[in-house]
Amino acid sequence: MKEISSLSAYDLSLKLKSGEISSVDVCKAYLERIEKFEKNVQAWQFLDKKLLLEKAQEADDYRKSGKPLGALHGMPIAIKDIIGTYDMPTECGTVFRKKKSSSQDSEIVNLLKNAGAIIMGKTVTCELAYINPSKTKNPHDYNRTPGGSSSGSAAAVASYMTHLAVGSQTGGSVIRPASYCGVVGYKPSYGLISRNGVLKVSDKLDTIGIFGRSVKDVALLAKSLIRKDLYDSSTVYFSADKILEVCEDKLEFEPKFIFYKTKNWKSINRKSQEAFEYLIKSLKKNIEVFDEPSYFSDIPRYHQIIHEVDMANNFQIYYKKDKKKLSKEINEAISRGLTYSAKDYTEAIDFMKQSYESYKEVFEDYYGILTPSSSGVAEKGLNSTGSADFQKIWTYLGLPSISLPLLTGENDLPLGLQLVGNKFDDLRFLQTAKWLEDNCKDD
Repeated sequence: MKEISSLSAYDLSLKLKSGEISSVDVCKAYLERIEKFEKNVQAWQFLDKKLLLEKAQEADDYRKSGKPLGALHGMPIAIKDIIGTYDMPTECGTVFRKKKSSSQDSEIVNLLKNAGAIIMGKTVTCELAYINPSKTKNPHDYNRTPGGSSSGSAAAVASYMTHLAVGSQTGGSVIRPASYCGVVGYKPSYGLISRNGVLKVSDKLDTIGIFGRSVKDVALLAKSLIRKDLYDSSTVYFSADKILEVCEDKLEFEPKFIFYKTKNWKSINRKSQEAFEYLIKSLKKNIEVFDEPSYFSDIPRYHQIIHEVDMANNFQIYYKKDKKKLSKEINEAISRGLTYSAKDYTEAIDFMKQSYESYKEVFEDYYGILTPSSSGVAEKGLNSTGSADFQKIWTYLGLPSISLPLLTGENDLPLGLQLVGNKFDDLRFLQTAKWLEDNCKDD
């Protein structure tokens, strides 16, 4: 396992394609980690060990045939349990879908299979991808939250149970778990990856995200997933063919960043504040510190309106059937969603467009925005998944964001640095993230 776990996902993919390492060996190594840590971490909702090894053997046999191989041939990938699969349950964290599978694979799963990847299993999500905590625990401290709602995906990568995992974000469900669990979490620009066949929480906010251990790892997976999908009208034509190459290319100019000490800065504990202050000091020639724009204070309210109205529409089938089987948090969100008017919703959508048009000029002078990924290290206790205050603004604006595990906070727990880029500028954005990864490792 040591050799396999020490490899990057990219290097592992090359060794799998060449036959230097077999898919069966990779899966066996993962299963050893799962056997050792899953009882404490509880990252998996569905995992059929026998089926996994059968798929791995099929991948190895196919490689030996000499036929063309996909970019992810033989690579096991974990996916969040809201992503539809016909041969595995898609339970979405709710009793309403217990042991139910989807009628067909989601577009994400189709793309992964076309690239030769093996769907390893389903990782735990919060109930209906909202905020009610799941069973998953933080691999760094079993008494702390892993974040949500992509808790299982982040924890599985952090526990070395897999190199790569897929999640989703409607508020902060990729960036926050990545920060808490000490892995890289990449939320692309809204519209780059299809949500077709994925649980619909909010059409205007839902974004597929990727977990890995490095920027190049998440870029590897993104390359196979970024596609226009006619069945998801939000998706756009975008070429990701050179996404790996740009991660290796040096930036043409020394990057300049804005660092926001947001209105939530005071909520960050002192040790975490000190870590960010040290970062700012060490990158003083690259960073300018500003207060966030005043209109940002309105975004959480508008984000909430869109989120809860869409939840009320998309989850009404469960609400009407038996709302007693839904958590208090879900019921309250749906109830609020039913109280908003059409005018409220339209105003929230319009403000989203206006805000982005006002804000995009920032990226003419700066490579990106730097902020904390979360309000500090993973919170103690398992009754909350943490706050989305440091993530929802960027989700609302549809901007790409990534959490980089470059800092440590109290008790030497991981602390993520969040980079935010301009919409559909994901290639340069990931190149910039790689620069930060190379130049800002915590001492």
